[in-house]
Amino acid sequence: MGFFKKLFKGKEISQEEKQDLDKGLEKTRGSFFDKLSKAVAGKSKVDDDVLDNLEEILVTSDVGVDTTLKVIERIEARVEKDKYLNTEELNQILREEIAALMAENQSEDVEGFDIPEGKKPYVLMVVGVNGVGKTTTIGKLSAKFKANGKKVVLGAGDTFRAAAVDQLKMWGERTGVEVVAKGMNTDPSAVAFEAVKRGVEADADIIIIDTAGRLHTKVNLMNELSKIRRVMTKVIPDAPHEVMLVLDGSTGQNAVIQAREFTKATEVTSLAITKLDGTAKGGVVIGISDEFKIPVKYIGVGEGVDHLQAFNKAAFVDSLFKGGEATEK
Repeated sequence: MGFFKKLFKGKEISQEEKQDLDKGLEKTRGSFFDKLSKAVAGKSKVDDDVLDNLEEILVTSDVGVDTTLKVIERIEARVEKDKYLNTEELNQILREEIAALMAENQSEDVEGFDIPEGKKPYVLMVVGVNGVGKTTTIGKLSAKFKANGKKVVLGAGDTFRAAAVDQLKMWGERTGVEVVAKGMNTDPSAVAFEAVKRGVEADADIIIIDTAGRLHTKVNLMNELSKIRRVMTKVIPDAPHEVMLVLDGSTGQNAVIQAREFTKATEVTSLAITKLDGTAKGGVVIGISDEFKIPVKYIGVGEGVDHLQAFNKAAFVDSLFKGGEATEK
């Protein structure tokens, strides 16, 4: 694991978290290496045919075209430099080049479920379309922060979907976290204002604001999110401190399209990628990391609260390519 130690810095991942991650990426890993083994069958060295097949595998694994081309170029350079690489080395080379790419495109791993010092209350606005697991992610985040001794206030700002308000209230009851809600069809910005105001009054450590997950035109989305941000500044001038976009990893390239639209509509500062356990499209994490240069902060690898993990790049690459071992730092 010395290679990863040189590339990545960040918080260590526990044995239990690593096992959950290995299991969560099982479908992605199985699909990828099944395709890879077929691509190199009967081949002894990495030649143009193998590279063409590898390019197709990466694209169909939702790594994305542009990111795939970068990876292929890196491997071509290795082949040119070493003159002869056998197919048995391809797994390790691919692993190293993807790890290097992710190390270049990401900031340091987040320190678990904590908040920056000097920002109290810390205001986190969460965006994303319906069905990506946005409200569930907020609930799990509140449980994690609460377990870390933080006082949390939630704002039920997805007021156009009754289930979202009720779901957030349920999470509040389950975790013992206060939820500010004004019911359905109310102004989301009014909810955000009241939630931030309540967070200040309650001396909260973190305020998490849910937002509407409707599919908007870009202009409407921009206007609505801008209004929410604007009203929060009346209480806390530099709020929100973070805008997190939640994406469903099982949708593959659709998640990339959503990321493009949201990053055009508002300033997104972090990402959470959910539902990686139920899909073979986990490669999308690599493409999203490379294209948007926005930190992937959390990933979901199962339904339980503990299956929402702080993203650890070294552990992710290790699980994607091998699995079954604790990642050494």
